[in-house]
Amino acid sequence: MGIRELAKHLNISIGTVSRALNGRGDVNPETRRRVLEAAAELGYSPNQSGRSLRQGSTRAIAFMLQAYSGPEPYGEPFFIGLFDGVQEVLARHGLDLVVLLNTPDGDHEAQLRRVVERRLADGILLPWTRRIDPRLDFLAQRRFPFAALGRSLSGGEHPWLDLDFQQAAWTAVGRLAGFGHRRIALGNAGHDLMQGHVLLDGYAQALAQHGIGFDEALVQGEEMTEAGGYRLVDALLRRGPPPTALFVVNERMVVGAYRRLNEAGLRPGREIAVIGGMIDSPFGRFLSPALTCFRLSLHDLGVKLAEALLATMPGHAEAYGGLGLVQDLWPLELVPRESDRVMLAG
Repeated sequence: MGIRELAKHLNISIGTVSRALNGRGDVNPETRRRVLEAAAELGYSPNQSGRSLRQGSTRAIAFMLQAYSGPEPYGEPFFIGLFDGVQEVLARHGLDLVVLLNTPDGDHEAQLRRVVERRLADGILLPWTRRIDPRLDFLAQRRFPFAALGRSLSGGEHPWLDLDFQQAAWTAVGRLAGFGHRRIALGNAGHDLMQGHVLLDGYAQALAQHGIGFDEALVQGEEMTEAGGYRLVDALLRRGPPPTALFVVNERMVVGAYRRLNEAGLRPGREIAVIGGMIDSPFGRFLSPALTCFRLSLHDLGVKLAEALLATMPGHAEAYGGLGLVQDLWPLELVPRESDRVMLAG
């Protein structure tokens, strides 16, 4: 049933029915009650396409998700938890979350242009930011509402949240150095992601703080998958003496790293210390030995990210006026387990 049929059934104008359904204050409360009850009883369903055209709004927020290769390319537990928080905020305003997928080597800029030019969403959430990221510049130039999960040198002044990768590097290197390690390898993110640059800077600074020289042979960037973790360790082992400790940016990478280490006779937690991952996920908890990693509230991060976006959007900014321009680092808490408890002689 459409709005015309509903109005005819109630013997009132289409305009009155529309205002009642949309919660307008100029409708008599009794009339609104009759309209809502009849709509529920008769199964009225609004024409969302027509409503979007009239209002100039899709009532949707797009999340531009990049996938990696492998049998479960979209199974990253990080984003499942994050979406829960994002959708909680969007639901307050009758907005929906739409996830648009792409691959690391896909044309991200072309996909973004389609979303903006076709007005497929009212705002965009953009993860996996790069150090120089033309996507952010495009959105800023078009004045299209967006918030980024990750920092960048691009995009001018825009809302972003990022994990505190520098602090994570300081914590991990400090812990491993405290156990006597000096050959501490870094398994970093590839694809020129900004988080990789920040993590590398923090790692180098932490080494210097503990009087350990930076060795380029102990740094390897890779795809954040199980296969990437396997290749990471393989590359490190081919370059010379193996490291005594390994800090890996992603928990999926650790799965592959464990396998290659075991093949080489380097048992994690015994012959080599391992710290890995920025979330406490099943990938780490069910490894043997259990993985020393970091954790954060993905739900709370998703809530803050969605609010940061809505605070910049017409029609929603007033509800989040106190936030201002959000540019925050999200803290990470170390979860110590068995994988890094390899003590070296002083």
